[in-house]
Amino acid sequence: MDLTFTAAEERFRAECRAWLEAHVPRGLPSGDTREGFAAHLEWERTLFDAGYAVVSWPSEFGGRGASLWEWLIFEEEYYRAGAPQRVTQNGIFLLAPTLFEFGTPDQQARYLRKMASGEQTWCQGWSEPNAGSDLAGIQSRARAVPGGWLLSGQKTWTTRGAFCTHLFGLFRSDPEAERHRGLTYFLVDLSSPGVTVRPVQRLDGDEGFAEIFFDEVFVADADVLGEPNRGWEVAMATTGSERGLTLRSPGRFLATAQRLIDLYEEQSAPPELRDRLVAAFVDAEAYRWQTFWTVTKLVDGARMGPESSLVKLFWS
Repeated sequence: MDLTFTAAEERFRAECRAWLEAHVPRGLPSGDTREGFAAHLEWERTLFDAGYAVVSWPSEFGGRGASLWEWLIFEEEYYRAGAPQRVTQNGIFLLAPTLFEFGTPDQQARYLRKMASGEQTWCQGWSEPNAGSDLAGIQSRARAVPGGWLLSGQKTWTTRGAFCTHLFGLFRSDPEAERHRGLTYFLVDLSSPGVTVRPVQRLDGDEGFAEIFFDEVFVADADVLGEPNRGWEVAMATTGSERGLTLRSPGRFLATAQRLIDLYEEQSAPPELRDRLVAAFVDAEAYRWQTFWTVTKLVDGARMGPESSLVKLFWS
């Protein structure tokens, strides 16, 4: 088994490292404030213009057709350079893989490139007042009408929902069906008539959390992702991305572990912290190698399975 990167992959790493060291912004305000979110979007545009926003996507959608191995390399270099959190992450890391798998060519053409550039930003419409961890318990409704659907209900705990332009989420389209059936996955423009976005006040000053209300909001048939009443299957693909590969790449944990090591050495920290530091480093390395195993499976044509839930438990 060859566990080394190729010469071409190492050249790609060097290219990413040089560009990031020259361009990563410092001192941005939190992306969870309105001012910080706007500043982070400027950084996202810089990444997009340079071809680094979504390196593994096809060029027609703003990527450079990099392999999954090269994407992992970019992620390692991104966090090594101390680059900021991606405020486009719900779109590019969660929704986009689902669009590639279930989306129509029209949906991909309308959404992916604007998602990559930050022109459109996406929040996730899963949780409701009576359906948090129990996703199948959602009560927001979708009623079929000529040419589309009318959405009614409420989504809550929507991360950065106060700032985003669009929402993806599940609505119950067949109230008579079993809990995991009769759900449809919609792509919703939050500027549509009937949408109300209400920020949720938080003690930590996070301005982005929101609850979103839908009052007979029209969504065209062209913005149903997957088949009507089969949204659970589509949503499981999205949660597989969240729990498995794309949302929390090993790069951020490797970089954090290294910064802890640097801090320990700089501050002459107490020796009793050494075991905890070693454990953090080992966990980050273990996650990296587990991800290599996952990517090997994906490259060979397999799909993410139940191991994605184990991965989320690990990095949470």
